Amino acid sequence: MNLPKVGMITFGDPREHEWRTVFSKVAIPRHEQALEFFKQFDMEVFTCGSVACNAKDIEEQAKELKAKGAEIFLGHIPCWTWPNLVVRAAQAMDMPTVLVANDDPGTHATVGLLGGGGALTQVGIDHVRISSDFEGPKKGLFEKKMMPYIKAASAAGRLKGKTFGLFGGRSMGIDTGTFDPMQWKRMFKIDSDHIDHEEIIRRAEVIDEVRIEKMFDWLTSNVKAVNYNEKFTKEKLKYQIACYFATKDIISDRSLDFAAIKCMPDMTNFRIPQCISTAFLNSGYDADGNFEPFAIACEADADAALTMEMMKLLTDGMQTMFADVGHVDYENNLIFLPNCGSMCTWFAGRHCDGCENLKNVELMMANRPTGGAVTYMNPSPGKITLARLCRNTGKYEMIIMEAEFVMPNQGIVDGFKKARGIHQLPVAFVHTDYDIESFMDQFNSNHITAVAGKHAAELVQLCRILGIEAKVMEA
Repeated sequence: MNLPKVGMITFGDPREHEWRTVFSKVAIPRHEQALEFFKQFDMEVFTCGSVACNAKDIEEQAKELKAKGAEIFLGHIPCWTWPNLVVRAAQAMDMPTVLVANDDPGTHATVGLLGGGGALTQVGIDHVRISSDFEGPKKGLFEKKMMPYIKAASAAGRLKGKTFGLFGGRSMGIDTGTFDPMQWKRMFKIDSDHIDHEEIIRRAEVIDEVRIEKMFDWLTSNVKAVNYNEKFTKEKLKYQIACYFATKDIISDRSLDFAAIKCMPDMTNFRIPQCISTAFLNSGYDADGNFEPFAIACEADADAALTMEMMKLLTDGMQTMFADVGHVDYENNLIFLPNCGSMCTWFAGRHCDGCENLKNVELMMANRPTGGAVTYMNPSPGKITLARLCRNTGKYEMIIMEAEFVMPNQGIVDGFKKARGIHQLPVAFVHTDYDIESFMDQFNSNHITAVAGKHAAELVQLCRILGIEAKVMEA
């Protein structure tokens, strides 16, 4: 588990008399209480074991905490402290900052929190403030307010230095899938690597047959059904598997962290659809066992891939998915999300054992000129967070919506299948209580991404840290 690494400095009063007669009696015990209390949260807390009362203490502790690997600064203000000391600590740590105080009127912590927080604001250091006792009616603030920020700060830090791989170029004129690599360098510290489709083909032609046969046997023996026809044959499936291994090898060789692949129309018209690749890279398992899910979007959608990577980092490596916003059922408050490969098979069962998920997956013909297979399924019901980075005249914003995957009545499912005709794809049915018309007005892409669970609060804080406007859909 990749726990956020938090460096905590507990502040005291530099005046010897006040410290000795009043504030040491409250600050020192609360320092120990804080260390014990924070053990219950999914984070690793570092401290230097003593209260910092002056500039020298702060400089020494900041140096030690950074050496220990701290990525988030937690300023614990259990009593009155001088605001300039809080600023000194935050500047020395130079990382996302949380200030924590208490509600006891005898500690003077509230005035210390507001003095320190106000000084941080004056010098332009964004931060979160928590004023609550470790026990009492407000202790839930730590889970509700502190932890989303800490998780987001950790994710933002781990986003730096990532390498994005773009296979091919713009797909089918989808402008909203394009990106500015220099904007990414500036905003997110992310590098990009452009790979031609032909590199996949070149490598696929020399993939060891043993690897292909092992994956073929594992896949076909574990899925619910394999529906071969004249355009979906064993040979075409094996070609897709070879492309999967080729892509997986490129990812490893070029140290890519997430990616997007053009696929259409080049690969679908003249080679083979890359649905197997995206389905299993996003799922994080294959015939060789489990691996860290690799976020990869279809149709060269870079901003979707980046959103997926952000959600993956926020959730400590959970599988993410990519889909079209294909249809809206206003009467039943349903949004239909079809897609070919990037709706990864993990969502078919949400099971840690990939073979269990595959029991709910059928291999069906891809309705493309070159045929091949798609992993047909309906994601299992459960809570979901939908999100997507979009650009408004070059400025990033993120649309966020907590909702639920459902299985509607058979009439709705059959009606959608009938309307799609020969072009059947995996489809997720999203039920939402939000104003769908407002969603249609504000959502600036034909693609959307998702992760299991409720993570809107963390995404909002991540946007805050990265300087992105967050737009949470409301009922």
